[in-house]
Amino acid sequence: MTVPFQRQAGKRKRTSKARFLGLYSTLYLITGLLLSCSANNSTGAINNPDESDNMEETGSMQNYLTTNSFVRDIVNHSAFAGFGELLLPHDDNSAYYNTRLSNVGSLMPYHGHVVPEDVVGALNRMIDDTNNGKTIFYDFYSEDQKRSTPSKKNTGLFFFRGDPGAPFTIICPGGGFSYVGSLHEGIPLAKAASEKGYNAFVIRYRIGGNQLATEDLAAAISFVFKNAEKLGVDTANYCLIGGSAGARMVGDIALNGVAAYGVDRFAKPATAVIAYTGQSTYSSGFSPSFIVQAANDGIVNINTVETRVANLRRYGVEVEYKRYETAGHGFGLGTGSEAQGWLDLAIDFWKRHIN
Repeated sequence: MTVPFQRQAGKRKRTSKARFLGLYSTLYLITGLLLSCSANNSTGAINNPDESDNMEETGSMQNYLTTNSFVRDIVNHSAFAGFGELLLPHDDNSAYYNTRLSNVGSLMPYHGHVVPEDVVGALNRMIDDTNNGKTIFYDFYSEDQKRSTPSKKNTGLFFFRGDPGAPFTIICPGGGFSYVGSLHEGIPLAKAASEKGYNAFVIRYRIGGNQLATEDLAAAISFVFKNAEKLGVDTANYCLIGGSAGARMVGDIALNGVAAYGVDRFAKPATAVIAYTGQSTYSSGFSPSFIVQAANDGIVNINTVETRVANLRRYGVEVEYKRYETAGHGFGLGTGSEAQGWLDLAIDFWKRHIN
């Protein structure tokens, strides 16, 4: 009975040895392949997806930002050289440099519904324009003006081109005149308007008060008028768009005109788009207006807004009024909120007033 068992054991030993040799050969081949792949990829394959978020790429994707990028990446980006700081809300943003763009809303406390993907998408459009040789930033004050008034260094226009020769708009972000919310209430709106064919500027104005900011807006309008041919824009049917504090600036120009703020006389805007502001001024000469407001706005009383709408209409001004119930204050594009799509309605209103 022992012999068959010994033969079986011997057979098992031979089988185990063969399997071991086969496995060893397979591992040897796999190791060789891996070493070969490693050698072929020695020029810089990215294996860590977290690292790749902040890596520079080539072609049309060069230097794109992501929601995983930092605020400092805007300031240091080659596409924004010399003016990256002006895209940010404050005059000194160094305290926020280590904030990720996924948390960009924390820089703008008066604003709601801040969508990081909208912010990053608008910034990357600007990067694309720079890579394609387009100028995306203009000073509207001269060097002499900035030397005589140093605060004017913190101003400028960001340009999102539409169709050549199309009308232009200047978008005025809010921020309670304590910051300028261009990242949320400026460049995403300008990107959307330019995609409809309109030439869209976003103003970076001086922080410090309504008067200073409106003087900056008047100077920016004057700059665009005087350089319209170079910029490729039509000035006959321009529109001003503002949110909160920025809407006060728009209301000032729609009421008083441009010359009242220290520049040459130019036409009032063909359309004023006024979003969630408590300004109550009106007159029979006020520009045709699109006004938008949310009932649950914690900063602006909707009764003030609706009284202004009624007064403008009573004075014969054409007003289209859009009321939302739950969008809150400072909703920008309104992405993901009840107010999503309001800018399309405002642009349609503007289009009806283009001759």
